[in-house]
Amino acid sequence: MNENLYLMALAVLQGVTELFPISSLGHGILVPALLHWPIDRSADWFLPFVVVLHLGTASALLLYFWRDWARLLGGWLKARGGAGNAQARLLWLLVLGSIPAGLLGLAFAHRIKHLFGGFTFAAVALMVNGLMLVAGDRLKTRQASHNLDTLGWKRALGIGFAQALALIPGFSRSGATLVAGLGVGLDYEGAARFSFLLATPIIAAAGLLEVPKLLHHGAALHGLLGPIFAAGLLAGVFAWLSVWFLMRYFHRHEIKALRPFGLYCLAFGALALVLGA
Repeated sequence: MNENLYLMALAVLQGVTELFPISSLGHGILVPALLHWPIDRSADWFLPFVVVLHLGTASALLLYFWRDWARLLGGWLKARGGAGNAQARLLWLLVLGSIPAGLLGLAFAHRIKHLFGGFTFAAVALMVNGLMLVAGDRLKTRQASHNLDTLGWKRALGIGFAQALALIPGFSRSGATLVAGLGVGLDYEGAARFSFLLATPIIAAAGLLEVPKLLHHGAALHGLLGPIFAAGLLAGVFAWLSVWFLMRYFHRHEIKALRPFGLYCLAFGALALVLGA
């Protein structure tokens, strides 16, 4: 198979697993290793490739939720930077919720991935992620006690800390924030909307912070610039399709919506341990 086709496959994998609660980092480690994809992660072009994938995913989230962001910014401007209306208040909650993962990511992301980025750890962490999702479904047996208009700052901050779990390969950003959202009393749809809105600035910032490195490695891309940006577009398309599906899925399922994803993570993590042994 041509190397460019492997890059496209990795782009599809990133676009889907970044938003499904099944860990993009974990799948990015396990799937290429299990299928023996000839992708050199130490190559000069790989970091620019990952940057473009993240920017593609963030762009998809912005496009899908552009009306939400327009209302949030409009409310913020109307409140003159305060929290005088529901939209401005929600925007400030998203800012607050973004702080834990942002600070921890800047301080520890590379160290965590270096220490815990191995195949076995990713497989075990994916299984733990599955248990977290199954346990999260049990939280939904309670009646939702909050919506996004009544969500308090302490609960929003708690969801933000949960998002930081995604720094560990095998743990899902959306999975952790969905379970945390259910834990603080949101329903599936409200937890999913807050989760995806919260993910947008973090994913975008992670990509934008690496843009200088993308420009620095530009001379070393050796004709890969076209395939890399095509991969970013493909990741964006599949990310948009993923969030389109998930928002409808969580709207229609009132119970056990996370269980299928949890069982999948348990099964795939166990299979990876067996095949990778």
